[in-house]
Amino acid sequence: MEYIIICVSVIGIVFGADYLVSGAVSVAKRYKVSDFFIGAAIVGVGTSMPEFIVSFLGAINGNADVAIGNVVGSNIFNILGILGITALFFPVTVDRKNIKFEIPLCIAASVLLAILALDFFNRANASIGHVDGSLLFALFAFYMWYSLTHDKKSVGTGQKATDGNSPLWVALLKLIGGLALLITSCDFFVDNAVIIAKSFGVNDAYISLTLIACGTSLPELAASLAAAIKKNTDMALGNIIGSNIFNITFILGVCSQVMPLTSSDIAYVDYAIMIIAALFPLIIGLKGKINRTSGIIMIMCFVVYNCYLIINQIN
Repeated sequence: MEYIIICVSVIGIVFGADYLVSGAVSVAKRYKVSDFFIGAAIVGVGTSMPEFIVSFLGAINGNADVAIGNVVGSNIFNILGILGITALFFPVTVDRKNIKFEIPLCIAASVLLAILALDFFNRANASIGHVDGSLLFALFAFYMWYSLTHDKKSVGTGQKATDGNSPLWVALLKLIGGLALLITSCDFFVDNAVIIAKSFGVNDAYISLTLIACGTSLPELAASLAAAIKKNTDMALGNIIGSNIFNITFILGVCSQVMPLTSSDIAYVDYAIMIIAALFPLIIGLKGKINRTSGIIMIMCFVVYNCYLIINQIN
């Protein structure tokens, strides 16, 4: 039965992503908001709701492995997996603004998470506490403020377009309905994938870094591919970068207020891979485009990392 539910959930994720991106594109055109900002602020945050729900429930239940591992694993999958797959089929454009602000902020947030989680300042009590969480949340607030004000200056939000788009209520219905379908389908997918995984006797850290992380990132994958198919690669990149920043700064910022997050099973190498993955869009994006070759390299890195996790789990 679990396998049938997973198959149906995947179909729901695909349709939900299509509606979400269609609605977001309509809203962006109507109010002249940039595709990247819509991808980062609306699609990116929206598609990260499954990660938030899973990590928040993990924190409430005292399972920091799930809360932290879900974020670390999702961020690795978002870039090496999703961005890699997207670039494999559709070259992703990276503009100077992305290189100057959003991508460096994503890298900084990844480094900050590793520092706080491993607690280089207090090794005897390595955890993400209330103060750490407040710092992460403050970074999220700064990111949203800067992105919105900069987008207003460069694009001119609030000015209605006259391109004959569908009515605003239709666009909003697509956006909200697509997001709801995405989150619901993803929830069913993750729940049943975990049931199957636990039947094979794997631990929570491994499940959170792989199955839960990839499962909760399926909305990002579907939304990014849907955006790329519609020739909105800016939105696809914004979705991924925005989602990664949201995962670290908002999700862990909120979850750490519930209880201090300590996870001994999320290893140094996991944080290192997350930081290296965050560096990929900056290094490759300096050429102005992430092409098919770059996509293949990222996918291969993701496969190698997962092979390492499997070998480590067996041992």
